[in-house]
Amino acid sequence: MLQKFAVLIIFLPVQFSCLVPARAQNPSASQASAAHLDTATLDRYAGQYRPFDEPDIVYSVFREGDHLAIESARSPRVTLTPESPTGFASKEPPLHMDFIIDAAGKVTGAKRKGRSSETQLERISGQPVHNHFRPYSSQVVMIPMRDGVKLHAIVLRPTDTSEPLPFLMERTPYGVDQSDSDFVNSRYTELAQSGYIFVMEDIRGRYGSEGQFIMMRPIAANHDPKSKDPNQIDESTDTYDTVDWLVKNIPNNNGRVGVVGVSYPGFLAAEAGIDPHPAVKAISPQAPMTDVWLGDDFFHNGAFRQTYGYDYVLGMESTKENTFTKLNEDAYTYFLNAGSFAAGAKLSGSAMLSTWQGFLDHPAYDQYWRSRAVQPHLDRVTVPTLEVGGWWDQEDMWGPQAEYAALEPHDTNHEIFLALGPWNHGEWGRTTRHLGVVNFGASTGDQFRQQIEAPFFAHYLKDQPGFNLEDTASFQTGTNRWMRYSHWPPANTIERNLYLGSNGTLSFDKPAADDSYTKYVSDPANPVEYRKRPIEATYAPTGSGWYTWLVEDQTPYGKRPDVATWSTPVLDHDVTVTGDVVADLLAATSGTDGDWVVKLIDVYPDDPSLGKMSGYQLMIVDEIFRGRYRKSYEHPQAIPSNTTEEYRYSLHGADHVFLKGHRMMVEVQSSWFPLYDRNPQTYVPNIMTAAPADYKPAELRIYSGSHIELPVVER
Repeated sequence: MLQKFAVLIIFLPVQFSCLVPARAQNPSASQASAAHLDTATLDRYAGQYRPFDEPDIVYSVFREGDHLAIESARSPRVTLTPESPTGFASKEPPLHMDFIIDAAGKVTGAKRKGRSSETQLERISGQPVHNHFRPYSSQVVMIPMRDGVKLHAIVLRPTDTSEPLPFLMERTPYGVDQSDSDFVNSRYTELAQSGYIFVMEDIRGRYGSEGQFIMMRPIAANHDPKSKDPNQIDESTDTYDTVDWLVKNIPNNNGRVGVVGVSYPGFLAAEAGIDPHPAVKAISPQAPMTDVWLGDDFFHNGAFRQTYGYDYVLGMESTKENTFTKLNEDAYTYFLNAGSFAAGAKLSGSAMLSTWQGFLDHPAYDQYWRSRAVQPHLDRVTVPTLEVGGWWDQEDMWGPQAEYAALEPHDTNHEIFLALGPWNHGEWGRTTRHLGVVNFGASTGDQFRQQIEAPFFAHYLKDQPGFNLEDTASFQTGTNRWMRYSHWPPANTIERNLYLGSNGTLSFDKPAADDSYTKYVSDPANPVEYRKRPIEATYAPTGSGWYTWLVEDQTPYGKRPDVATWSTPVLDHDVTVTGDVVADLLAATSGTDGDWVVKLIDVYPDDPSLGKMSGYQLMIVDEIFRGRYRKSYEHPQAIPSNTTEEYRYSLHGADHVFLKGHRMMVEVQSSWFPLYDRNPQTYVPNIMTAAPADYKPAELRIYSGSHIELPVVER
């Protein structure tokens, strides 16, 4: 939810220091002593510089009076004050540039150090190129809703044109006060250059807006945006009222509105398409939180995302503004010592927050959660929609695929589109070739924004040509290329079962029917960690491994005795998997409850030429299932001890090629801590309040015939 926090991730200097707007600099006394550099010395540093590991980012350095300045295509100008003949700095944002000069006196590169990162740059040209930021004016407005509550918004309009323009709106719970000309040019570079009237609005109860904030506010009981009933308000009606006010009160608009957002703002963008105002002509829910019990932020198939639910709610509901903080110890240790979620919440010292209470009172999929789900309302296409998601989204990978699946059967006018790429939560907003140590060979986010997102809004809001996506754009990992499909998942696949043999083998050949099995013991006192320790708070100010844990090397975890592993021989040909991957386990437990975590992994060859990827184990799809919900999400049941049961559930979509020379691997385990709370493995009515004595070791067995259903593209 942090692109629900996505917007926050974009704004946090630790993640995106190059996007922080420049401010006036006041050199210190030590800086002033070095500020006598002559223009010739300053001019020698002018030129273009790029990081060795991110060649798509190009910084331009140029002289500006008696200082230097630096900017890029996606970052505003920052003034650099001389500190030494080769060193320059800015206080806010904190930035140091140390230029490198070779023995011949030639400037060859620089070392760029931001708030939390250091990058080596190579000089590629002596001629700087200025960015193309358009100037935008800013206007603060309070927009009245039907019940009298006023919502705070900032309206930004390009000042270099007088033509009527469409609106492009983002509604958010994360605050909009930082929205200015530099912000829209940095965050929405391609869209800002095209020119829109940007509207950034605080939703009710957050930051500058009036009213009460309710987490993922349900659709009103008698929802009808046109009725203007002051007693029936939700995020859809607030969007309707906002749009109605904008088109009537902001001059020189063309009467069309687009809505975009990532994460929580993605949920809000989806709500804009539920009985939309007639002026809404295009929406793009990106990584939208869609159903936070079935597969998004707070639960996955009934398994509670403990650290996420704890951290996010504490950050959102403690005050009217974000209060995300850090833990003073490893989260693994904190939650293990605390015991249940109820005990962990009490240990925090915070008052019981509304959504924490919701977790405690509603552990199963009841009306409390169903009323907050978006997909049941997507029973017709009301507006052209571009859904966007990432294969390794640590927060809302399920949402965009679920919303597309709900809308696509009703898409008679071909107005529903899907884009899936090799990204974590909101990474398509960045310029990067990497996710963690994985290199995809191109800045896929730039490609998406330039070739899909910007043309989509230009087509539906400005009648401009250039949007040619038929249905789905998918970045196929392994081969690292964009694919275009007429439907997702594409029809040209054959379902093949990948069987989990009793001796650790993994094969497309069905094993002979027998009673063989693979077993392990899961001990709640020693759960499998979900990422490298120490585990920081989800949105720790610096260095959190949360953002890239899904692409973390899985090698260490397969060495644990409580993780069962199966592997194919080295592949003698490419295996292409495109579509929904499903786990089908025949399994038993000695306990009366239990969790099943299944991971499909691409094992890279042991090859020094691959660098950090030599022998790497990369998760392709993965998911957890809480056993008590095998019959019903609404009515949990104890598992009969030592009885074989079927657990069949989706690991979600993939578009990946397991290359020749690699191996395919499957791992199964019964804890993923502390992201997911520990299952006591003894059935209790409510795991949230389980007592220490309820947590007991259990022996888990996975029987012959268990398999992974793969949609394979035939050679």
